[in-house]
Amino acid sequence: MKLSPLSDRVVLKQLEAEETTKSGIILASSAQEKPQEAEVIAVGPGTKDVTMQVKVGQKVVYSKYAGTNVKLEDEEFILVKQDDILAIVE
Repeated sequence: MKLSPLSDRVVLKQLEAEETTKSGIILASSAQEKPQEAEVIAVGPGTKDVTMQVKVGQKVVYSKYAGTNVKLEDEEFILVKQDDILAIVE
């Protein structure tokens, strides 16, 4: 099954949470904060007023409470509007 976003929507796959701190301390899964960084999986066509600025494969930072979580074939995705994407990570 394939997820194809409409309009100015973008499908993201959240990156894994860090399991250790920079100093090497191992974090319990309950203490791990969900990252707000994700990989772009699919991009909608845009609208006549909105040109899509992200591309498949890019890593992005998105708003903390943005989007809708979707589960397809045992994988979780986040469906967001392009406006909810704050930056592209290069």
